Amino acid sequence: MDIAKAYLQCAVENFQAIKKQGDRTFSQLTYEELCWIPHEEANSIAILVKHLYGNMRSRWTNFLMTDGEKKDRNRDDEFEGGYASKEELLHAWEEGWLFVFRTLESITVHDVLKTVYIRREPHTVMQAIERQIAHYASHVGQIIYIGKLLKEKEWTCLSIPRGKSNQFLQK
Repeated sequence: MDIAKAYLQCAVENFQAIKKQGDRTFSQLTYEELCWIPHEEANSIAILVKHLYGNMRSRWTNFLMTDGEKKDRNRDDEFEGGYASKEELLHAWEEGWLFVFRTLESITVHDVLKTVYIRREPHTVMQAIERQIAHYASHVGQIIYIGKLLKEKEWTCLSIPRGKSNQFLQK
């Protein structure tokens, strides 16, 4: 298998895993919990989703042709307000991921080492993809952490629950 093809497959799988963790977190939370802010300098899950959506739209629209920081993006605005309902938040989440996955489907093995720009900085396509994997994973990690704080003992673990590693390994 061509290494570029294997890389693109791995990148898609990594994005799918990140999205799945967010999906599984959202399924455990109410609208009020999605909007909870621990203090004025922190972000709610809703704000994190708004930021991710803005980033996904900007980075993945015309990915190979235009700078990933689109002129019509207002990044600062992403950290204000939120969504009117859980359904609206989930719609933005899904739409953001459509930008990601549609673009990844269009990238060919011949594109992986091409140069793209993010904020006028050159990146290979592979570097730009890796940058987004790291960015999305960090924010989904924040989303998970907030969810765990809010749900406490009601939280359903997204991986191997505490104290269950040996049981998992014996399967």
